Amino acid sequence: MRLVEVIAILAALAVGFGLGRFRRTALENQGEAAVRRALTQNFTGPSYHLLNNITLPFDGGTTQIDHVLVSKSGIFVIESKHYSGWIFANSSSPMWTQVIFKHKHKFQNPLRQNYKHIKAIQQVLDFVPREHIHSLVAFTGDAEFKTERPKGVFDVTGLVQDVRQFTSEVLTENRLQFCVGRLECHRKLISGQTDVEHQAYLNRKFGDAT
Repeated sequence: MRLVEVIAILAALAVGFGLGRFRRTALENQGEAAVRRALTQNFTGPSYHLLNNITLPFDGGTTQIDHVLVSKSGIFVIESKHYSGWIFANSSSPMWTQVIFKHKHKFQNPLRQNYKHIKAIQQVLDFVPREHIHSLVAFTGDAEFKTERPKGVFDVTGLVQDVRQFTSEVLTENRLQFCVGRLECHRKLISGQTDVEHQAYLNRKFGDAT
């Protein structure tokens, strides 16, 4: 094979990889936007405060959290995923599988992902009892679970319904505002550099985390 052909193939692979990563990022952002809209529309007023795209220091690196809804009824830590096709999931498996026709794509178990987010939130809000910090995963898009949907995993409508079932006041308004202030003080500035540093940390620890 001639050198020119080799260069052309490598260039095509690089472009394909870049487009694939861009598409995954766009879909993830689409899912986050859908969840953010639902939370904003349904949980307003002084009893709720929504923070999006929070990057916190954790375990020698960082962890990136899609949404944290701080409320008088508790703190809801939410991971959003935007997928189509079939989803095969098990709450105890490290990886889940997406199938579209004959193509399979494995992705990190979002419940495990969110467990780390919960630990990071606990470190910052160490005065809040663990039972008042809730882990939720929201799937947007038209994905269909071909296995039983694990506990704590919802579509957007189910997510809203689950949050609404928490009606007991466990945080005063002053304590709620204190939680928000703590999170704002500890979060890293939202920037492209933050994303680059977080991705570099994931690559060091897990390889290609997508």
